[in-house]
Order: sequence, then C-alpha cells, then structure tokens
Amino acid sequence: MNFTLHQLQILLEVSRQDSLTKAAEEMYMTQPAISIQLKKLQSQFEIPITEKIGKKVYLTDFGNSIVEIAENILAEAKGLQYKTKEYKGLLTGKLRISSASTGKYVIPYLLSSFIHQYPGIDLTLDVSNKTTVVENLKNNEIDFALVSVLPEMLEVAEEILVENKLYLVGNTKKYNKEKPLIYREEGSATRMAMSKYLSKKNNDKAKRKSISLTSNEAVKQALIAGLGQSILPLIGIKNELANKELFIIPSKGLPISTYWRLIWLKGKKLSPIANAYLNYLQKEKDQLIQEHFAWCNDDKFKN
Repeated sequence: MNFTLHQLQILLEVSRQDSLTKAAEEMYMTQPAISIQLKKLQSQFEIPITEKIGKKVYLTDFGNSIVEIAENILAEAKGLQYKTKEYKGLLTGKLRISSASTGKYVIPYLLSSFIHQYPGIDLTLDVSNKTTVVENLKNNEIDFALVSVLPEMLEVAEEILVENKLYLVGNTKKYNKEKPLIYREEGSATRMAMSKYLSKKNNDKAKRKSISLTSNEAVKQALIAGLGQSILPLIGIKNELANKELFIIPSKGLPISTYWRLIWLKGKKLSPIANAYLNYLQKEKDQLIQEHFAWCNDDKFKN
C-alpha cells in the first residue's frame, strides 16, 4: 500500500464534517484537491470507503474501520515527533484542558510558567460553559477540567486552587429594582449560582424581567451600558472595577463563595505531561495565587 499521512488526515476530517466542502475549509484546501486525495486513497482498497448521498459524503462501514486505524496511525506519527524531542532532554507531549468560561481569567496564569519551562509541550485549551466542560471530561477527551462547581454523578479527583467570589454588580453602587437582571446562558455555573441565590430571596429580584447573554464579556458590556444588574465573579471584573465602569452593589447574602478547582476523572492514568503539570501546580499554586490573585482580597475593589 502507498497511502500518505496527509490522505489519512483528509479522511478523518471528511468523517468529522460529512462534507467535502467543510473538510476543505478546515484543512485550507480546495474541494477538488480533497477529492483527488480521497480518490488516491480509495485506489489502495477494493472496497468503497465513502459514499455520496445527495450533497453529503458518508463513510461506509469499511470506511469507518479505516478511520479507527487512521487515528491510531496519526497518533503514532505524532508520537515520533515527541520522541525526537525526548531524546533532546525535553518533556514533550500534549496537555489537554477544558475550562469553564470564567476560568479564562484564571487558567492562563496557572499555565504560563509551566509552558515556558517545557517548550516541547503542545497545549490544547478549550473554554466553554460548564455543561460542555463536564461532557468533555466525562468522554475522556481531556486531561483536566477547570470548574468552580463539582459535577454531579461523576467521580473526580480535584486540586483546589483560587477562591471564586460572586457579587451583585452594576454601573452604579446603588441597587435599582426597576432594572432587569442579566443572566448567563443555561448551563453556566455563574447562572446556576445566581438563580440559586435569587430563588432564596423573597423579593422583587426573583420576579423581575430578566435578560440572558452568552458570555461574561457580553454581560459586562451590558452592565456598563446600564442595561441591568447581574451577579458576576469578582475575578472577571478587575479592570472594570479599577476603571470605575462597574461597581459592587452591597447585597445581603453576598458574596457567594466557591473555589476554582482542577479536576480529573478518578482512577484515570495521567500522562507524564499531565502528571508533571499537576505536580507543578501542587508545588507552585500558593505563590501563583499570591502573585496574580491577591487583589481579590483588596477592599478598594469593593468600596
């Protein structure tokens, strides 16, 4: 047989997209070029790998079995690249982390020195809402997840990191019961915490008109514009507080306090890279937290 790794990569992308056009876009190739490479790959086999129904391309059962083998071949090929670096005395491999969206204000500071210390590491960092992050962990698609609330019905080990305090926030210090409450989208841990807090409050907050937005950045901009009020993690509004674009509104029962924590599947055999990162965090986290997040305890941001 005389197929190439590139042809196998194309087959994998077509299997993911079910479309030659979308596969071509993902691989920065033209559709005719994708088709030519698939035909060359097909010429190595007597049994069809793909079939076209309408405008979509589907893998045959045989094609799916080839995809499974191709994934292993490409993983081994990637391993050869890492092996070369290992012989040069470098820690190499891939570190895969999925972070809840507000965790983007935390995780870069907990990664920067480690990545610079080991330049042979490839980092994949996905930032999504809590539901997606937990799903990624459950499917064993990542090494670690960064969350502020432990997932239910999933056995995990954890390393507790930074305190996560949530406050009522607006573009003035005064609470305005006429303004809507602005929530994050369904599946967000921040929304869950806000809803739980408000459900306990027997006042207008639980009854008022509400708005849902799909990111912390969108919520912050809406608050700055005076669109409403929201409960947000302190860790994500440092600049806005310092610039007096947003203010913490005193409210009974706040702040809500949780902790950002790195979690992984209980019993999972961590890769050498994942183990190295976990050891790094356990050793350095106190210093990193003091260096980058001590401001969270500074009262000037809350007055």
